[in-house]
Amino acid sequence: MGMKLFSECESLREKHESFVLVTLVSSRGSAPQDPGAKIVVTKDGLKAGTIGGGKVEAAAIKMAQEILQGSAEKEPELLTWNLQKDIGMSCGGEVTVLFEHHHFSNWPIVIFGAGHVSQALTRLLSKLNCSVTCIDHRAEWIERLEGVKTIVAPEPRKEVSQFPKDAFFLSMTMGHAHDVPILHEIFLTHPDCPYVGVIGSEVKGIKIKRELKELGASEEFLKKLRVPVGLPIGSNDPWEIAISIAAELIQVRDAGK
Repeated sequence: MGMKLFSECESLREKHESFVLVTLVSSRGSAPQDPGAKIVVTKDGLKAGTIGGGKVEAAAIKMAQEILQGSAEKEPELLTWNLQKDIGMSCGGEVTVLFEHHHFSNWPIVIFGAGHVSQALTRLLSKLNCSVTCIDHRAEWIERLEGVKTIVAPEPRKEVSQFPKDAFFLSMTMGHAHDVPILHEIFLTHPDCPYVGVIGSEVKGIKIKRELKELGASEEFLKKLRVPVGLPIGSNDPWEIAISIAAELIQVRDAGK
């Protein structure tokens, strides 16, 4: 794979954007390109590369976009096309084309706070099939993150509205005084979001829920709010806490399927 094509694939993976890698495996007769030629196709069409242009490439792009319409990853598919019968070309011959589907689910996770546990959690989640965004007003903490989208925001609560209603929200800020405005905004903007949690103790949870109730949060939202967040496993080590949170996120995701 050429460096440009490889870079494009890596860029799409980092953005969690699904794509199909199409490879011209073999040809007989009047083929438009040499075996090994590749293209990268997204839902918007050709992203990079060429397998010769013309009708063969157009048919490959159409097939790749049909694959991308599915909600799950498809197994690699090897197709042999007759250039006259299947493609509508006047010249004879045939081509064999490999379609490799690289699927990324639209599972948005939004984390407010880039502290020690968040540093561990984002590194874990970056290996999963999800799209993670971490928001904090502290640029020096945001800069330490790896493999996720980041936002430096003076007022993190103002960022809530840009995320979809099916996002999973986590508040892991410096304390409940920072958490409450964010949680209140989540209630106002996305009260039916599938998951909202806060790192902290049960005592902290009681205080946060009391303050949110005074601000008008519904009983349904308060009942859904998870404080402390994460499954009851492990120690207070940041990595073990992160594992417990990641496990809970997966548990809630799978329960909603």
